[in-house]
Amino acid sequence: MSEKIKVTLVKSMIGRPEKHRRVLKGMGLTKINKTVELLDTPSTRGMINAVSHLVKVEEHGNETE
Repeated sequence: MSEKIKVTLVKSMIGRPEKHRRVLKGMGLTKINKTVELLDTPSTRGMINAVSHLVKVEEHGNETE
């Protein structure tokens, strides 16, 4: 299986450009301190890179093995 990463929204999206809001919503981040687990793919990394100043990223491997 692919690696997963934990992404947590740590700063508010108030006053941020609409593009940043759409990226966060696309990742499932709607409230501060909400954490989601996403697959570590190039598209996910690109989304994280676009809003890196608003999120905290934790990398971890597949915990089922």
